[in-house]
Amino acid sequence: MTMTRRSFGKGRMAALALIGALGLGTGFQAQAFDGPKRPECIAPAAPGGGFDLTCKLAQTALVEEGILSTPMRVTYMPGGVGAVAYNTVVAQRPDDSDAIVAWSSGSLLNLAQGKFGRFDESAVRWLAGVGTSYGAVAVRADSPYKNLDDLVQALRKDPSKVVIGAGGSVGGQDWMQTALLAKAAGIDPKKMRYVAMEGGGELATSLLGGHIQVASTDISDSVPHVQSGDMRILAVFSEERLPGDVTEDIPTAVEQGYDVQWPVIRGFYVGPKVSDEAYNWWKDAFDKLLASEDFAELREKRELYPFSMTGDELDAYVKKRVGDYRELADQFGLVK
Repeated sequence: MTMTRRSFGKGRMAALALIGALGLGTGFQAQAFDGPKRPECIAPAAPGGGFDLTCKLAQTALVEEGILSTPMRVTYMPGGVGAVAYNTVVAQRPDDSDAIVAWSSGSLLNLAQGKFGRFDESAVRWLAGVGTSYGAVAVRADSPYKNLDDLVQALRKDPSKVVIGAGGSVGGQDWMQTALLAKAAGIDPKKMRYVAMEGGGELATSLLGGHIQVASTDISDSVPHVQSGDMRILAVFSEERLPGDVTEDIPTAVEQGYDVQWPVIRGFYVGPKVSDEAYNWWKDAFDKLLASEDFAELREKRELYPFSMTGDELDAYVKKRVGDYRELADQFGLVK
């Protein structure tokens, strides 16, 4: 029988369809994602701060819940308070389905100001928000500042004589919460003496070493040092006092007469070209964690409070928050 080109083409198409249906693979069929082979959490700062805490929470929970059979490693990628990690993932590892990256509200504030370079908030796939902390002002246990008003009065007298350290540069979230405090107290934030550092670990070391007098930080970074007796928290930037053996005794800025609130959301994103299959695997993993009472206990032990959001809902939340932060930064003359 003579086979025409048309009949040959039909036969070949039928054969390819059969191969695909049988799952034999043609080179065009997407491979199912059944979990990361070498799971990694990137903490975009030096060890010891909030990004480290966020990664280690996932590292512990994903194994304890039986979601990962292979231990997750934590990789530290400091630089620009998240900028280096963001640019590395987007430009060099966009389809790495094994890696998740920690982010916080500070990351979104920096994105709002263009501090992550040419990439904006649409450059990655926002995966999960897993908890919230709150900003705080901390001093050494032997500091002459016993409460928030002591600090404010010293700043009013001569802001240049109070050395305030924080993770990140001017315009970052640690700077912003002290700028809001200064504004509430009638002090020009631009007159504050501010020392920028790379992450909460370096910040705590500098405060306890006496290199700075005040740390603009968050509650989750600071509580372990309060428990050790080395640090005192003057105020937490929450609406009301936080539950917990240590935190219930820490006054809010609001109750001390300064209406400043600063929640710090913590979570994860993945690269922009991570497949839908891999993205959905990770999303389902975090949905399972966020519904778990055991995860809630792990989160609470790290002084993180409930915040649960994944997928499209989180993506919409992130983009709205970046817009809000852009307006806030504009008020302080930070957006060019």
